[in-house]
This record gives sequence, C-alpha cells and structure tokens, in this order.
Amino acid sequence: MTTVNGGVSFWYAATGLPERRPPLAGDTRADVCVVGGGYTGLWAAYYLKQAAPELDVVLLEREFCGYGASGRNGGWLYNGIAGRGRYARLHGEDAARRLQLAMNDTVSETLRAAGAEGIDCDAHRGGVLEIATSPAQLARLKERFAHEQAFGADEVHLLNAAQTAERLYVPGALGATWTPNGARVHPAKLVLGLARAAERLGVRIHESTAVREIAPGRAVTAHGTVTARAVLRCTEGFTAGIPGQKRSWLPMNSSMIATEPLPAEVWEAIGWDGREVLGDEAHAYMYAQRTADDRIALGGRGRPYRYGSRIDQDGATPDGTMAQLREILRKMFPAAADARIDHAWSGVLGVPRDWCAAVDLDPATGLGFAGGYVGSGVATTNLAGRTLRDLTLRHLGRGGRTELTELPWVGHRVRRWEPEPLRWLGVHALYAAYRHADRHEHAATSPLAGLADRISGRA
Repeated sequence: MTTVNGGVSFWYAATGLPERRPPLAGDTRADVCVVGGGYTGLWAAYYLKQAAPELDVVLLEREFCGYGASGRNGGWLYNGIAGRGRYARLHGEDAARRLQLAMNDTVSETLRAAGAEGIDCDAHRGGVLEIATSPAQLARLKERFAHEQAFGADEVHLLNAAQTAERLYVPGALGATWTPNGARVHPAKLVLGLARAAERLGVRIHESTAVREIAPGRAVTAHGTVTARAVLRCTEGFTAGIPGQKRSWLPMNSSMIATEPLPAEVWEAIGWDGREVLGDEAHAYMYAQRTADDRIALGGRGRPYRYGSRIDQDGATPDGTMAQLREILRKMFPAAADARIDHAWSGVLGVPRDWCAAVDLDPATGLGFAGGYVGSGVATTNLAGRTLRDLTLRHLGRGGRTELTELPWVGHRVRRWEPEPLRWLGVHALYAAYRHADRHEHAATSPLAGLADRISGRA
C-alpha cells in the first residue's frame, strides 16, 4: 500500500472530505461576521448564538470548515498556552496564573460542549505525558515542572524513569511529566461536529467564500459583501493571505504521519495503555497520539516555513520531512519501526513575532481577532472563542466586562515579522540551530538553542 501524501489530512481518510456548503450569494447584513471556519471562528459563532440567539451571525470560510489546522493537527486538547512567561513579565504573575487556570478549565469545557452537542470525536482524557530522553532534556523538564506549579498548573506530576516506563516504553527515557489536563481527540470529527452544532443554532455558514478585504463594518468577497457591526478575523495560519496582514503572523509549517493500525504485540511492547497525548523536550519537538483505531499519529516541524508566507497545497508533504518523521518513529518506538506509514500531511499554524497568543476587539471599529496559538490551539481556540463572545457582546451593548475579557492576552500587541528574505532566513536558521542542539547537547541545554530562543522572541 502506497503512503497517501496530502489529501488535507489523515483525519478525513475514513469519511472523505465533507460536502461544501453553498458560498455567499450576494450582499447581506448581519450583527456579526466571522471570517474563518476553524475552531476559533466556530467556537466564537457557537457561543455567541448560545448567549444571544437573536443575533444574526454569518461565518465565511475560504475552503470548508476544518480545512486548515483545525482538521490537520495532532489532536492534543490540553492546557498549554503560548506566551505565559511574557504575560507574567508584562502584567504580573497573578494575571498569568489566571490565564493558566482558565486554560485548565477549558479542557473540561471543550469536552463538555462536545458531549452536549453529541459530537463523537474519539475523545479520551488520558492526560498529557511529556518525556525527556537526555540529561539536558531532563533539566529542561524539571525547570518547566517548577514553572507549571508556580503558574497554577499544580496537577502536574514529575515521573522518574521507572514511572515513565510503566506508562510507555521509549528507549532512553529518563523521566517525564504528566498532567490530567489533556485529552486525545480526532480533530476533524471535532471541527465538523462543531460546524453542525453552530448551524443548528442558526449560524449562517458559507464555504468556498474567500474574503478579499476586512474593514470596519464589512467583509468583502467575490460573491458579495457582508455588512456587520462586528467583524471577527479567525484565520490563524492563513492570516498572511488577508490583505494588510502579510507580516502579522508567520504561517509555521508542521507535518504528521500516521501508521497502519498496530497489532496487539506491538502495543504490548510499547504500553501506552493510558492513551495520553505524548510530547518530548527536544527543541524541535515531536508530538503524538495513540488513535482510537490503534495507530500512532506523530508530528514535528519538518520544513518549518515557505518563502513569502506561502501555504501548502492540500497538505502535500516533502519526502525529506516524511523521512525525518519516520526516523523519530523508529527511535521512539522500536517495536513499530517496520510499521507501514499510511498517510502523511502538513498544515500551518499562526506564530506572532513574540510567540504569544492574543484576542481583541476594537470598540471604535468593531474589528476583532484571535489567534497566534503557536501549535497549542485545540483547547486555546475554545477559550478564545468564549472571550471573543464576551468582547463582541460588550461591543454590541449586550454585556460588560467579564473574567475572560480581563485575561492578560486580551489586547496584547506585538510587532510585525521582518520582510523577506530576512523572515525566511531567520526561521530556517532558527530551526537549524534547534536541530543542531538536539543532536549535540547532552548534560546541559546547548548555548546555541538559548541564543536561538532569544533571537526568535521565544525567551
């Protein structure tokens, strides 16, 4: 059997790509226009209609709901939040702690909402397991463990090598952290179910409708213009394609492979009975899940960025990237080294210049946005959607300040990315440094990786 390359993602392999909803059919008016049919836009529309059923909410999507990262990610529903340390420096540790506690609650809220809407997304709350396979990684793991506790993630547990091996066998694993604040999900089942739920509430969804311009009071497409009191940009890794947003968020590429279903003897060797979502402490890190049908779905950065902020074509993945991911699979799971790779795919995520996620709505213009999740968006999008709901209701005169509107990521501003070719050179140099550090560091974190963190804005 030949590996399927692209086709958007493996998550659509069993069902096929969804039938598209009709595009916008001429000019229309609404109370709220949402641009982008991924998790962020759908959660925002869903919660708005729940809170105020009388609102007319229109959602515009260039392809189909779940075409982007929401239908291609690793299925990590967890409580990570991009930029927490920077929020603490800017707004104080208490503010950053409140954001972390909100993210902890978001894992449960996402699962609650999915259950309430009858969305069967293969959810399994096995928690998050992040492992260290070298002394340098173990030092970073312990440092991160201390930070997690300081910021309110007090349900994180530090595991030694033997305790880690009891959960799953990874050669050379020296330790791990585990938190219950995480679950495995099937990304496409979640996003497609969410779109149906929003539609049942009365959200008008138009697919195959690319937005050419976002301006105060309107979203312009080739099929017509939506006029609205609030326009919410929820385009994440595709933001660079919106006029005027070329350098706002960098579309970072991430790639995945999925094995064939693995037999019982392989799982007996690996373990992973808890079906935790799995990551490591490498600088160019990997992420993985054990799927509901007993495959390993594993991802990493591969080719991190395309010149000029270009976007991939339907998930097509370079041969070299597939080989890199295959090597990670062999190294981490020797029992699965000879497993057939059934599918490979890629997608983009949004990266702000300071690697901090943000949400905002300008009351003067009615323009709002959310995104920049830097790869931790499956749960973060839910919190962002609820926050956009509260900001939008306040803008429409139907609410006031809430706990969510006071979180430190609301209104966060960041400078734009450098123009080309500096952007391309910088990102590729950054990941070359991280990979060099992963290959050569041993007892302590490589100074090269630390320098890359400072230059990139991650530190």
